[in-house]
Amino acid sequence: MREERDIQSILATDCGSTTTKAILIERRGDAYQLIVRGEAPTTVEAPVEDVTAGVINAITEVEELAGRKLLDDGVILKPQRGDTGVDVYISTSSAGGGLQMMVAGVVRNLTAESAERAALGAGAIVMDVIASNDKRLPHEKIERIRHLRPDMLLLSGGIDGGTTSHVVELAEIIAAARPQPRLGIAYELPLIYAGNKDARELIRERLEGVMSLEIVDNLRPVLEREELMPTRLKIQEQFLEHVMAHAPGYKKLIGWTDAPIMPTPGAVGAIIQTVASQQDIEVVGVDIGGATTDVFSVFKNREAEPIFNRTVSANLGMSYSVSNVLAEAGLENVLRWVPFDIEVGALRNRVKNKMIRPTTIPQTLQELILEQAIAREALRLAFEQHKQLAVELRGVQQQRTISEAFDQTESGQTLVNMLSLDMLVGSGGVLSHAPRRQQAMLMMIDAFQPEGLTHLAVDSIFMMPQLGVLAQVNAEAATHVFERDCLIHLGTCIAPVGIGKPGEACLSIEIAVAGKPPLTEEVPFGELRLYPLALGEKATVTLRPERRFDIGNGRGNVVEAEAMGGVVGLVVDTRGRPLEIPADTAQRVSQLKRWQGALAVYP
Repeated sequence: MREERDIQSILATDCGSTTTKAILIERRGDAYQLIVRGEAPTTVEAPVEDVTAGVINAITEVEELAGRKLLDDGVILKPQRGDTGVDVYISTSSAGGGLQMMVAGVVRNLTAESAERAALGAGAIVMDVIASNDKRLPHEKIERIRHLRPDMLLLSGGIDGGTTSHVVELAEIIAAARPQPRLGIAYELPLIYAGNKDARELIRERLEGVMSLEIVDNLRPVLEREELMPTRLKIQEQFLEHVMAHAPGYKKLIGWTDAPIMPTPGAVGAIIQTVASQQDIEVVGVDIGGATTDVFSVFKNREAEPIFNRTVSANLGMSYSVSNVLAEAGLENVLRWVPFDIEVGALRNRVKNKMIRPTTIPQTLQELILEQAIAREALRLAFEQHKQLAVELRGVQQQRTISEAFDQTESGQTLVNMLSLDMLVGSGGVLSHAPRRQQAMLMMIDAFQPEGLTHLAVDSIFMMPQLGVLAQVNAEAATHVFERDCLIHLGTCIAPVGIGKPGEACLSIEIAVAGKPPLTEEVPFGELRLYPLALGEKATVTLRPERRFDIGNGRGNVVEAEAMGGVVGLVVDTRGRPLEIPADTAQRVSQLKRWQGALAVYP
C-alpha cells in the first residue's frame, strides 16, 4: 500500500445485513472529499452465497456514477494510474448478523463488566454475560452456552497475581459446554483468555483441544486499571480469521482489502474516537437501526483521559424490534410525544404492522409523527442503558472530600456528563432521512436532553463505518470527509438545567454575529425558541441564567461561548432538565403543538 501522503483515491465498502454500500473518496487539492456512492443488495445468503457479488455490484454503480474505470473482469484495479483504478480498498461488515459473543468473568460488576466493555468496543453484540456470582447453577450456565451458539467467547477474571480458582471453574464450565459455531462446522470456536496471568497454564490444560484458545494480556491487571485495547484488537483479528473466513465469499474479500475488515459497529466507534481525539471534544454518537440501537461515547474521566464506550441495545429498533420499544417504554411514554388524541388500540395496530412489514415507511403525517414518537423512546432507553455501562471503574478506592461523600459520589458512577458534552451525532434512517431536519434535531433534543451548549449533527448517508476503517489507514482523509461530506450540521442547542414554573424568568440571551446587530432576549421557563444561525456561521452568545438554573458554570453564573450554526439554527430550550410533559391530554396536545410550531417541525 502507498505511503499515507501519496494516497490519491480510496474505495470503501460496508457490507450490511441487507445492503452493501460503496463510496469513492479522492484528494482534491489539499483535502479529501466524497465523490460518489453506490449500493446494491448484500449477497451473503442463498441463492448467491458470495458476499463479493454484492460488493462488485455496488462498485459497478460507483464506476458508472464517477465515469471512471475501477474494475477489470471483477477485480479492483490498484494502484490508481491516471483516471483508472484506486490506491486503497477497505471494507467493514455486519453481514450474517455481525459478531455475536458471550463473555465470562469472575465478578459480575468488576472483571465481567470490563470484559463486556472490551467486547462491545470491538463491535460485538454481547449475547450474555456469565459470572461466578450470577446466581446460576453450573448446569444452567452450560445449557445457556450451548443454546446461544456465539461466534466467539471471551474469558476474564482475577487481577494478576490474585486467586486462580474461580476463573479455572469458569473454564471448566465452558469446556463442558463444548459450544458449536453458528457459521461453518469445520473449525474450532475461538476463545480469548484475558484474565489473571498466573492461571494461563491451568486454562490451557482445560481448554486446548476443546476450543481455539488465544491468550492476551489481562484486561484488568489491577483493580484500579482497565487495559482493553489488546483484547479488542484480538477480538477483531479472530473475527476476521474465524467468523468472517467461514462466511460465504469472505476469504476472497479479505484478499482484496488493504486493511483488516472491521465489524461495522467497531468501525463507527473508531471514527467517533478519531474525531474526539483530533478536536479534543466529548462526543456522543447514536446509530438507530431496524433491530438494534448502538450508542457510542467519548467522555473524560477524573484524570481527564478520554474513555470510549459503546453499548448495543439489541432489542430497541424501528422495524424488527419496534414492539419491544413499545413494551419497554410503556404506552404512556410513547404517547407523551404525540400532539393529537389517539386510541391505544390504533397505536398497537400500527406498531404490529411495522413489525410484520419492516421495510414500509410512513405514508401520512400522523404515521410519521407516531414513528418519530417511538424513535424518541428507543433513543432514550438506549441512552439510559449506555449510561449504566459507561461508568468509572467499580471496586476502586477513591479519596473523597467531605462534600463529595455527602454527594454520594461513588465508584461505578456514570462517565456521561451532559453539561460537558460538546457534540451529539445521530445516524440511522429515522434520523438521517427525516423529511425535515428540524424533526431530527427535536427528536435528539427530546431523547437525549442535552444540557448547556451542545452542537447537533446527523450522518447524511451513513458512511461512518467506512470512515472508521479509513481512520486506521489515513486519519486525515477520514476526518476531512467526516467534517465535509458525512455530517449535516443541524445547529446548537442551549438548555439550562433546572426546574421552574411555565412563564417564570429563566434565561437572558445575547446573540452577536459578525456584521449583524446583536440580539438580546429574555426566554421564560417552558419555551422552545429557534434563532437563525446559518451553516458555517458562528455567534458569540452571552447567557445569563436565573439563580436556580445552570448553563455549565454553576447555578446563576454567566456563560459566554461560541455557538455554531447549521441547517436548523440555534435552538434555546428552557423546558427544564429533566424534561417534564403534562399528563393531561388536552394540556399535553396544546404544549406539544406550541413547541413543534416554534421549530416549524411539521408542515
